[in-house]
Parts: sequence; structure tokens; C-alpha cells
Amino acid sequence: MSQDSTGELENIRVLVTIDGPVATLTLNRPEKRNAIQMAMWASIDAHVSALAANPDVHILIVRGSGDHFCAGADITELTNGPGGEYARINWAAEEALANFPGPTIAVIRGNCVGGGVSIATACDLRISADDAVFGITPAKLGIVYPTNALERAVRVMGESATKHLMFTGDLIDADRALRIGLIDELHGVSALEARVDQLIATLLDRSSLTQVASKAMIDEVIREGKVKPKTTLYWETEMDKSGEVREGVAAFLAKRPVRWPWRRS
Repeated sequence: MSQDSTGELENIRVLVTIDGPVATLTLNRPEKRNAIQMAMWASIDAHVSALAANPDVHILIVRGSGDHFCAGADITELTNGPGGEYARINWAAEEALANFPGPTIAVIRGNCVGGGVSIATACDLRISADDAVFGITPAKLGIVYPTNALERAVRVMGESATKHLMFTGDLIDADRALRIGLIDELHGVSALEARVDQLIATLLDRSSLTQVASKAMIDEVIREGKVKPKTTLYWETEMDKSGEVREGVAAFLAKRPVRWPWRRS
């Protein structure tokens, strides 16, 4: 387990475990449905930044402890609004998640509201149980939603669905979340963990170079509208010198398990 330096209590409210190439970040405040305090946002930033710097970690799983993903920000910390230092720390945490170089998967049960949706949409994939409830609720508090989280919501769900959730603050069930694109997969509670394990196994069986390069280039298309020539050249050079293609083709022809040689630096 990885720990931060913000105090003994905060050390156990955001947990990180590493199992080979897979890291799991768990929001661990189940008595409050994993509502996030400012110190927890800071811990998320610190933990994810450290994992991003670890070339042995390929995949990051984000989940909540107990029966809920995250009920959003701790409202008791927002009496003076979510600006200033709070906004800076919140922003940094979500950007750290969004910028993690490898695949990230939000595993969702129960409440996924407000900041919980921001965390989920900062991940690449969202796998949900059918007991999940989703909402973006700033209109209930008079909050102007952070622009980084707003932009991601629009990219994930589209303009109309984002406006509906933002305007009304309504909670929606997992079936509707799937229809509007907020989640990628929907499973029964009893089947969720098996599906997550299956997806992890599939990702680990595929080329990490392909995954990391694809993520970097897709993100650049979102930011810039296209992949820049220097980015294309960089990843083509990585592919050529990595030996990934030689190994992939050799394993396919020999009908043997592949042993991908590339590791991100």
C-alpha cells in the first residue's frame, strides 16, 4: 500500500495497491459513500503521479470501497465555494488521472455523483454495475462546474446529455447512463468483478506500446484536432526500435503466448 504525508487519517482514505503491472486506487471513506475531502484530492494527485512515473505499472483501476464509487465532494468543505486552493487541488487530481499514460478503468457501483462523475470521466473506460446511480449536481449548490470536468463530460456524453444533467442535477440509473455514453459497459453486481478481471487480462495480453501510443495520439486529436507530425514520428520510432512488431508477428505465427518487450520510460 502506498501512503501520502497529509496525516494518518488521510493515509487510509485513498489506498493504492500494486499487483504486478496493475495498480488499484481505492477511495476509502465508505461511511460517507466515499465523498472526497480536499486532502483526498491531494492524495489522488500524489498517488497517480507516482504511478505514472513507475514504468512497471501498465494499468490503473479506480474504485470505491464498499458499495459506492464516490458520492462527490464533501459538502462541508464547500461552504465558501470550491474556488482557490480547493479548485487547484481538485483540478490537479483529475488531470493526473486523465494524463496517466496507460489504460485507466473506473469500476463503478452505487453512487457516482458530482466529483465521482468527474473522476470516472477522467478515466479511459467506465465499467458499471447495474446498482449504480449517476448525477452531476452543481445546480443544487450554485456551483459553476470546473471547466476541465465539464469538457470531459461533453466529450464523453455529448452536448445534450451533459446539459440535461447540469441543468437539472437529476440522478439517472445505470441503464440511462449506458444509453447516453457515460459508461461503456453495464453488468449485474455479481458479474462485475469477473468482467473487470477479464478486461484486465485482455489488456495485459495486448501491446502496451499500442495502448500508450494510441492513448497519447487520441488525446492529442481531442486537444489539437489532429495528431502532430512530430508525435507520429516519435511513436513510429518507438515501434521500430521496440521489437514489438517482430515479437507480435513471431508469436502469432508460432501460435505461442506473446512476450511484449516494450516498457514505457
